Amino acid sequence: MIVRAVDWDDPAAVTLRDAQRREVSARYGSPDSEPGPAPTADDMVVFLVAYDAAGEPVGCGGLRPLGPTEGEIKRMFVTVPHRGTGVATALLAALEDEARGRGWLRLLLETGDRQPEAVRFYEREGYSRIPNFGHYAGSPISLCFAKALVVGDPAADVACEGCE
Repeated sequence: MIVRAVDWDDPAAVTLRDAQRREVSARYGSPDSEPGPAPTADDMVVFLVAYDAAGEPVGCGGLRPLGPTEGEIKRMFVTVPHRGTGVATALLAALEDEARGRGWLRLLLETGDRQPEAVRFYEREGYSRIPNFGHYAGSPISLCFAKALVVGDPAADVACEGCE
């Protein structure tokens, strides 16, 4: 598997993001269940696509800055046939490396309450529940997570008291 940065408008990136939105729409019964503004080429600092051994695009994810020391993971997605094969783990590791390279101390993300496999994945990869942030505050379907990228930095590690 190869993970590489592509332009936002790269055909593989567009196809994968479309597949992700269709899946989310089917789960939530709405074509637009995202509480916050959708990511765009203007607000994403990097977008990665994972390719299998045959060169087919099988997963994606990007980073949107939230400030000088943290960012948000957006549009993390792996095609159904490639789930459980390490694609998501490789993508997440590459996104974390990109974030560290930008000097970010923490990554945040939002997923939905109807995506239990995503919750399990992020928790397994060291992400902890945090209070819903930004546009997700007050959203009854949002679950937010964060991970400190610099181990032992108390400023980067925020736990969620009262999150279930």
